[in-house]
Order: sequence, then structure tokens, then C-alpha cells
Amino acid sequence: MNIVERAKAPTPKFFRVLRTVGLALLAVSGSIVAAPVALPAIVVTVAGYAAVAGTVLSAVSQVTVDDDAKREQEIVKRLQEENKYLPRDGIK
Repeated sequence: MNIVERAKAPTPKFFRVLRTVGLALLAVSGSIVAAPVALPAIVVTVAGYAAVAGTVLSAVSQVTVDDDAKREQEIVKRLQEENKYLPRDGIK
């Protein structure tokens, strides 16, 4: 499974929550770093580290795959392909 397939595959609920937390952390830290007012250097430094942590947390959470849901998707896709050319009007 390559990285694109992993990113498109279903994500477990726990990791969806972590991804959301990581994105929120990234947004808050980005707004602190880009603030037009002068902030203490330690605040900007911590915000920079928080941005990196949020990015990593979101990226790792996105590529985590729920194997059960992935199998279910594959079964549904296979059944759709098998039933693609069946008659729909009840005549055999």
C-alpha cells in the first residue's frame, strides 16, 4: 500500500480526533507566530515547536489505516463490479 492509498483509506476514530487536535494546534501556533504585535521570544519559540508537533501529529494520524473498514470497502467495491452488468428489470 503506497502513501496515497494510505491517505485515502479510512482512518480510525481515535486518530481522526488526534488529526483534528493536531490541526487546531497548528492553527493556533501559526496565528501566534504571525501575530503583528511584538511577543516575547519564548512564546514565539514555543509556538514554532507547537506548529511542528501539530504538523507531525496530523500527518501521522492521516496515514493510519483502519484495516476492518478498508476490507469492507474492498468487498463493497468488488460486489459493485460483479453486479455491474446484471439486468435491473428482473428479466434473466
